[in-house]
Amino acid sequence: MVNSVHKFGGSSLSSSSRYQSVAKIIIGHTQPGDCVVVSAAGKTTDTLVSLWQSYQQQDEQAVADIILQLSNHQTSLIEELLQADAKRTALSVLAKELSEVASLATSQQLQEAALLAHGELWSARLLAAYLTQLNIAACAHDARSLFTLTSGQLLHAQNIQQCHNAIDANKINVVTGFIAANAQGDTVTLGRNGSDYSATLLASYCQAQNVYIWTDTPGVFSADPRKVKKAIKYNKVCREQANLLARLGNPVLHAKTLSPLKNTDIKLAVRSSFDVQAAPTDIVKQGGAKQKRFITTLQNVDLLLVEGLNEGEVAHVSQLIQHSLHHFVQNGETYLVVPASATHQVVSYFAGRANISESNLNGCAVVAPTQDINALNVLAVDVLNQNNITPRFIQRDSNYTLLLTDQLIDSDVLSLLHEKLINKGQEIALVVAGLGNVGDEFLAQLNDQFKRISGDYSLKLVGLIRSRHMLFNASGINVSQWKTQWQHEARTYQQSDLLAALGELDYEHKVVIDITASEQFSQLYTDFVTRDCHLISANKYAGTAPSAWYNALRESINERNLHWRYNTSVGAGLPVNFALADLQNSGDKITRIEGIFSGTLSWLCSKYDGSVALSDLVLQAQQMGFTEPDPREDLSGRDMQRKLLILARELGIELNLEDISLEALMPAELAQGTWDDFLASKESLNSFIKNHADAASAQNAVLRYTGLLALEQGKVTAKVGITYAPQGDALANLTPGDNIFVINSQWYNENALVIQGPGAGKEVTAAGVHSDLYWLVKNLK
Repeated sequence: MVNSVHKFGGSSLSSSSRYQSVAKIIIGHTQPGDCVVVSAAGKTTDTLVSLWQSYQQQDEQAVADIILQLSNHQTSLIEELLQADAKRTALSVLAKELSEVASLATSQQLQEAALLAHGELWSARLLAAYLTQLNIAACAHDARSLFTLTSGQLLHAQNIQQCHNAIDANKINVVTGFIAANAQGDTVTLGRNGSDYSATLLASYCQAQNVYIWTDTPGVFSADPRKVKKAIKYNKVCREQANLLARLGNPVLHAKTLSPLKNTDIKLAVRSSFDVQAAPTDIVKQGGAKQKRFITTLQNVDLLLVEGLNEGEVAHVSQLIQHSLHHFVQNGETYLVVPASATHQVVSYFAGRANISESNLNGCAVVAPTQDINALNVLAVDVLNQNNITPRFIQRDSNYTLLLTDQLIDSDVLSLLHEKLINKGQEIALVVAGLGNVGDEFLAQLNDQFKRISGDYSLKLVGLIRSRHMLFNASGINVSQWKTQWQHEARTYQQSDLLAALGELDYEHKVVIDITASEQFSQLYTDFVTRDCHLISANKYAGTAPSAWYNALRESINERNLHWRYNTSVGAGLPVNFALADLQNSGDKITRIEGIFSGTLSWLCSKYDGSVALSDLVLQAQQMGFTEPDPREDLSGRDMQRKLLILARELGIELNLEDISLEALMPAELAQGTWDDFLASKESLNSFIKNHADAASAQNAVLRYTGLLALEQGKVTAKVGITYAPQGDALANLTPGDNIFVINSQWYNENALVIQGPGAGKEVTAAGVHSDLYWLVKNLK
């Protein structure tokens, strides 16, 4: 039984390393009996097309040169992937086939379809041989023995039987895409990008459950992500919109790809073979996803007027020119949008029934929900006019508007159109983890935040997480009633439940807001990012993780055009990270940061004057909720060490926690044993602190616990520990509980920039998280 059909395009097989990557995907995502449909490797089909053109032009030298080029490429792949007999056999077969091509060209007997078929044949044989070499049972199939057409029509009943007879239930079946045979056994092609069509046909004939189209992009976007930096990747797209997009210039899926899935329950997903962990875009049945907004571009097309056009003819002409076509009716006349390169062929096909209405056109199409189209059409025309582009022809239908122009629409104009047309009306799903004091306060402030941001986006709270329980509602949780809903609807969950719920969310943007202090939860950030979630953290663990993990997370976030905000991980609500970023963005160079980054240690040191033992102050702070459950965690200085590392990384300094020297605000032996053991030995702490306080006083200074990051002549100093701050110094005159950051830079050299304020407190911390959320939403525009 075929469970899944996987299709890999040319870019996925462009080199030996890409073949190896595809093999890993197959090993991890298939089972015996599954099918793998392949395109020609890299630009092989283009090279074969060039060979055919040179043959038609009777350029014998060009034909010979291109055959050598093909030989070199395929030989290189074979030699890098195969060994021993497998390599010798593959090289022998390749040499024989290329020799035959050369002979047919010389004798003027070369056939175009049969020539183009070689690319897929080479890919299928090589991949099957490589899998076999890896001890994976695999076999290669020539699709000409599976798919038969007569007069351009597939013989479905015959093809089902042929597939049933040929597909091996005990092996991975590697099948050529793009090609089929007619009733006489001659090669026919299914058109450019026909390998996608081959995959869905095969899935339909074999009654597979899933089809995965593996490409060089991680899914379907609101616009071409190569042209629009802020293009939105959609998790779900309905088949109707995908079909329309295919006819209007979107290159990810093509109209005929979807036709075999009509009236079936086969699931189709677009995935990245270059980033296997990235969440796919699921192409679902009508009603399985909300209607999205898209913008596509068209380049060098002609507009034909056609008399008596019918649907069957559109499909036939599309097959003839190997390109998806769009047609529509306006003012009683039928139009066909055709690539200019194929106009002559199409006009000839209609034999006097087709004439060119407009030629040499470019333009764009906007696909959107019906209720949005009229407004978007007006906006699109306005944006184009503002950029001196006048639409020459406009077609507005119920679910799209097509604007054809003389000028090319470049990336700048396309990005502007995307910002004005696509970003508006987007929805953002919020998932909040951590429902303690700060989380509770954050949610209390959330309704007001919704009102502030609602002009740009519709925000919905969809998930709440606390310890081992989760409340998830994709339609939205009532912010005002969340505690009641939590009480009645929260359920225990596993990590897989959370990740599955995030993957299923059908929103343009998803944001995970981490207000926990959980290292385990922070380790899920990589999984959140692969599900295209933006991150907001009050949690310090991810920002201080080992460099390799941290840098990989950063790289993944950047690749997906996501955001990660974590201003409250240092200084609660104080705008420290904002200030550092602004200074660096303005061209300044920061040379030194010194400060007190712990509200707890700030309170203890500022309160201590010798009249009350420090151990008693620690107990007071514990009772007021200023400390961790075990206050030794505060006294250890590890929290400040983490915060200093976050600041260092904000400056682009490569450090790990162990690179920052740490001196605790207590004797080392007090870190051992239980809290009761600590209390029994508290006089050791009191004596330790008194000695330091006396030493500070002798220097006309006060005892403080600080972090220091200094950059001098390429050398980095990073340390956390006890300091004696001179009387009158900013560090000495600190309000108990405040944080302070003293920043020196190229421009703030003699007179430091000082940021000071509450370093803890649920209100200011929650407000800081909201500031990050506001920044994130504004930057999504």
